[in-house]
Parts: sequence; C-alpha cells; structure tokens
Amino acid sequence: MFFVKEDEKMAKELILISHGKLAEEAKKGIELIMGPQDNIQAVCMLPEDGVSDFQKKFEDATADFSVDDIVVFADLMGGTPANTVSRLIKAGLNIKLYAGLNMAMIMEWLNCQMVDDRVPDYVKAGKDGVVDVNAFLNTDN
Repeated sequence: MFFVKEDEKMAKELILISHGKLAEEAKKGIELIMGPQDNIQAVCMLPEDGVSDFQKKFEDATADFSVDDIVVFADLMGGTPANTVSRLIKAGLNIKLYAGLNMAMIMEWLNCQMVDDRVPDYVKAGKDGVVDVNAFLNTDN
C-alpha cells in the first residue's frame, strides 16, 4: 500500500472528456454503481463541435474549479478532446490528463477520494480493468 506524502493532495474534481457521448454515459454508468457523483463532470465533443467549441465547453465546465484539483480522463490519446486539454497544459495549466478512459479508472479515482491514504494509479487500474474473460474462464484454478 502507498501512502500520500503530506504535501500531496487528492484531486477534488474529475472531468471525463470524449468524442460523442461516451463521457456522459461513463458518468451515468459509474453513478449506477456508486450513486450520484457531483464532483465528476462530462464534457462531450459532438459532431457539430469544432475545436474551439469543445475548448469552450471544457473551460465552462471547469470555470469554478481550482485547476490544481482537476484530473481529466480522455477517451483517446491523440483525439481532439485530449489534444485540446494537452494544449491547455502546455500553456501552463496544472491539469492531470490521462488518455484511455474506462470504468476501472473512474473507480480508482472514486476509491482514492474515499480512502485518502492511497496514491492513485489510474494507468494501472485502467490496464487491470481490461480482462480476456474467456482466457480467465479457461485457466485452471
């Protein structure tokens, strides 16, 4: 088990970003499991949105947040949503961005909010959440 250093602080806000409505649906899915989550926001890039439209949606969604308290999970590395937030990071904003959004990553974020003595490992949680179920079922246990 890892412990948080005194100067480390858990992110208080999670922003899910995606092409289409994946981010909204991921939020709905996690709320089905864990109940309402007011500190998770979804920002979706719809077919009619351009880069500037998406950036405005993201900035509007995060306007009331302390930027040091934000973690962002994007659906795809190299996609417009992730690239837009990457540009904001390169411009100096202290946002923590992870690409490859899945439910296991969101669960890791939520669990770390409830248990404040763990350092989150979103990448490991996301990878561990991908399982070849057929291979698992065929192993001799």
